[in-house]
Amino acid sequence: MCGIVGYTGKNSAITPLIEGLRRLEYRGYDSAGIALGTSGKLFIEKRAGKLGNLESSLGDQLPSATSGIGHTRWATHGGPTDNNAHPHVDNEGKLAVIHNGIIENYNQLKAELQAKGHKFHSDTDTESVAHLLSDLRKEFNGDLPAAMREAVKTLRGSFTLLAVHADNPGVIVGVRRNSPLVLGVGDSEYFLASDVAAFIEYTKRAVELGQDEIVVITPTGFEITDLDGNAQTPREYQVTWDAEAAQKGGFSHFMLKEIFEQPKAVADTLIGRLTDNNQIELDELKMSDEEIRSLKKIVVIACGTAYHAGMIAKYAIEKWAQISVEVEIASEYRYRDPIIDAQTLVIAISQSGETMDTLMALRHAKAAGARVLAICNTNSSTIPRESDAVLYTHAGPEIAVASTKAFLTQVVAVYLIGLHLAQVRKELTDSEVADLYNELLALPAKIEAILETVEPLRALTRTFAKSSSVLFLGRNVGFPAALEGALKLKELAYMHAEGFAGGELKHGPIALIEEGTPVIAIVPAGHEHSLDEKMLSNIQEVKARGAQVIVIAEEGAEVTGATHVIRIPVAPALFQPVLATVPLQVFAYEMAIARGNDVDQPRNLAKSVTVE
Repeated sequence: MCGIVGYTGKNSAITPLIEGLRRLEYRGYDSAGIALGTSGKLFIEKRAGKLGNLESSLGDQLPSATSGIGHTRWATHGGPTDNNAHPHVDNEGKLAVIHNGIIENYNQLKAELQAKGHKFHSDTDTESVAHLLSDLRKEFNGDLPAAMREAVKTLRGSFTLLAVHADNPGVIVGVRRNSPLVLGVGDSEYFLASDVAAFIEYTKRAVELGQDEIVVITPTGFEITDLDGNAQTPREYQVTWDAEAAQKGGFSHFMLKEIFEQPKAVADTLIGRLTDNNQIELDELKMSDEEIRSLKKIVVIACGTAYHAGMIAKYAIEKWAQISVEVEIASEYRYRDPIIDAQTLVIAISQSGETMDTLMALRHAKAAGARVLAICNTNSSTIPRESDAVLYTHAGPEIAVASTKAFLTQVVAVYLIGLHLAQVRKELTDSEVADLYNELLALPAKIEAILETVEPLRALTRTFAKSSSVLFLGRNVGFPAALEGALKLKELAYMHAEGFAGGELKHGPIALIEEGTPVIAIVPAGHEHSLDEKMLSNIQEVKARGAQVIVIAEEGAEVTGATHVIRIPVAPALFQPVLATVPLQVFAYEMAIARGNDVDQPRNLAKSVTVE
């Protein structure tokens, strides 16, 4: 969750640290702090609340320092207070540590360290690491990297750690276990961060860091070793987007910008996927045609918004490829006995590639012999690295906590997988696949058309700002879209919102309807199984009980019983969620604005959930 940044080099450290934290604040904004390395001592400043609180406290009386570490926190152990903010220091005040993750055995460590005379000043699990490293560094005659290697052998849990010591302030030592950390290589300056966004303004050269690898950066270079001190070969890659992509670009919020970036994101994810002979090109799957035909089952594992993309995958893949698909909440998956084997393809969906629940479910699936395919938006993150294959989406950096363009590109990615599987398994002809792919190519222009007409929806949304609850109804692929709409409203507006399958309404949820309750209903496209007529009946049912019904329906579709109608372009039935989701995103965004909430940094949330 938390954001971590470290800098050492030829220039002042304060600007890259503060700017890096600003770019990482989406990962946590309960508190922030920095440690600057100066000769013989550390300058520490930390404050509860958002980064602006730290900046205000710093003023302009800062020591000259060319190295340092910074942290923005999403609280786990201990509330968001000044004392619990990172960095945490040893009792001498010379060693500082910042941490993302959870140290599971911190209570045991704390008791042992207190017995040795260490004094603790916070409620965090992190402070135990600062005291442990302090003792170990003395045992290793001032060798901080050696102390870190030894400390990691003691720690249990998931973590990224950075440490700096006043006696050698230009040296920063880091390690990662089940938590993100990436190295940036600049011109006589080096960076460590949770995300490349922290240093993209300075360099596009990045180096992957593997599990339990120790990295040491100095003003003259870097070294990566394993826990036994053996040198590891750097795995360098180029970041493909620039600093401008992580700016608001004239929009009032990152989320609004990212909503409007969706046509390009979808187009970029689709580009070049159909060959001249009408074959879906998905070399990333790394599966032979024979292996694809031998598949008995597909299991999708994901959390939150990505889980909703997985639900849409089930409808599409089963329809086209005629293969059974199960969709699992990743946080629950490994706590039972799922039936999987070598003829199971597990699809792990994660925007960040660091979602801890999904990562642990992935490892469980691999241990059972399944093949794992990742769908991810973040190059070289942990989930892609530990999967057998990866299909990258091309949404670009998504800074707002509430996912928008990442979700649509995940949905498009599962469509591509479904079409490829159907083609290989001979369930769709090449001509049918080409027709569907061309319909996919038409989606960016249709999204653009929706975005050009959202102002009336924004005005309508404001009229519901004082509502206590909003219900969402969908059928078929409209059901996951309804769930996604409800999730967005919960995340941003802090209000009760629920998504229901339309047919389930009369099995209990209709009791929630009272006079004036807003209900958003997605009328199914394509009229298969007369689902549109069934949804119109559901609309009449809630209207008869006093609901105000906002209907999302394709152009030309018959709509009765609606208080308001939002029209979206016509598309094949399975593709409707890509279009229907856009007005739901706008509704949630505008509701948050109307209720005075922080859109990009909603309370209690962080962008990347790197703890279980």
